[in-house]
Amino acid sequence: MTTAPAPRPYQSYVYAYPHKTCYRPLGERRPRLRELWAGERKDALSLYLHIPFCEVRCGFCNLFTRIGAPGELTTRYLDALDRQAEAVRDALGDDGPVRFAAAAFGGGTPTFLTADELDRLCDIAEKRMGADLAAVPLSVETSPSTATADRLAVLAARGATRLSIGVQSFVAEEARAAVRPQRGADVEAALGRIRDSGVPVLNIDLIYGIGGQTERTWRYSLDAALGWRPEELYLYPLYVRPLTGLDRRVRESDREWDARRLALYRQGRDHLLARGYEQVSMRMFRRTDAPGAGEARGPDDYACQTDGMIGLGCGARSYTSRLHYSFDYAVGASEVRGIIDDYTRTEDFGRAEVGFAMDGAESGRRHLLQSLLQARGLVTEEYRDRFGTAPEDDFGPELARFAALGWLDRDAPAGLLRLGPEGLAHSDALGPELFSPAVRARMAAYEPK
Repeated sequence: MTTAPAPRPYQSYVYAYPHKTCYRPLGERRPRLRELWAGERKDALSLYLHIPFCEVRCGFCNLFTRIGAPGELTTRYLDALDRQAEAVRDALGDDGPVRFAAAAFGGGTPTFLTADELDRLCDIAEKRMGADLAAVPLSVETSPSTATADRLAVLAARGATRLSIGVQSFVAEEARAAVRPQRGADVEAALGRIRDSGVPVLNIDLIYGIGGQTERTWRYSLDAALGWRPEELYLYPLYVRPLTGLDRRVRESDREWDARRLALYRQGRDHLLARGYEQVSMRMFRRTDAPGAGEARGPDDYACQTDGMIGLGCGARSYTSRLHYSFDYAVGASEVRGIIDDYTRTEDFGRAEVGFAMDGAESGRRHLLQSLLQARGLVTEEYRDRFGTAPEDDFGPELARFAALGWLDRDAPAGLLRLGPEGLAHSDALGPELFSPAVRARMAAYEPK
């Protein structure tokens, strides 16, 4: 009997399951949101508002975003967001308590908006949706050029508890290699303004695997970030994805690049663990003495096992127990512009347009996958309470393979299924291993646009 070879360590960042490339137009079956949310729990919802604008497009980025916003596009977009929020809140009904337990503004770059527009964005979340932003964790993404004092003052006043800034590298040559135009002085100034804002949690994103990056330069970026004592740090491996700027530039041996990224990951992990950080997931590290960091959650904590996600904006997803839904998805600039324009012209937001129907098997797979990708792991009794079976009953072959690869923690307490250090290091291989055949088929059939 031969054992299948270990998969390549960097296949896909699984931040949600299933991926939006599995979503399809719902056609004439487009369900009304009121029908979708009837009978769903609505007392601990998560709220996500998506702003699809950036001042520049980084070479590695495949997010749903466009460069700039000509004319009155941001105004039209916020008008549409307001209409959507009104329709969604109406669909949630008043037959039971509606409460939001967490909120996030992402993109794109939410702070691409002006200070007044950010104030309006917060009003949409509070006055239209009923979220109490001052009383729940509120995470907002920003960038060096848009983290201005007036914008940060608005976010701090409206209750932001976490600001996440993408620096990626403190080495100018590496930033250029990643097609990320930025000046070191601007990065440092932005970090200073974030600290001055009083928002309690600062997260800094860094990337490893950039062309020309070495262990020495990676250590330099890590130490430069640590100099700001961020409550959180995210270490991302560089991916080169279709239709991105780097897709036309990077040509490197897969095996060599895998080995280099894995070595840099281990260096970064060990460096942070030795300096007072705990590992929350493959990417996320949290300072162990950070005041309030437990309340201001990062994306890896964000509604990990709940179905109750409300997404507003043309790139946001919403989750019910039966359907994950959104709008159309694209990466290419012209396609993205077209989808945003269509969104701003939409008057009726009362139906789901694009989505993926969830059943019990897919929900169990999602629960296992997203739990395992967290360092804390999966409490098997919680899985049994929700699905009526044990993880080993439903995913025996997959778990046996992970154990054979040395990815599972053999010293975990009884009733806890979690990854060991090598499992966490190979999270971007483990996640795709748990995709269902149906999801794999849909992803394979998707044509990038």
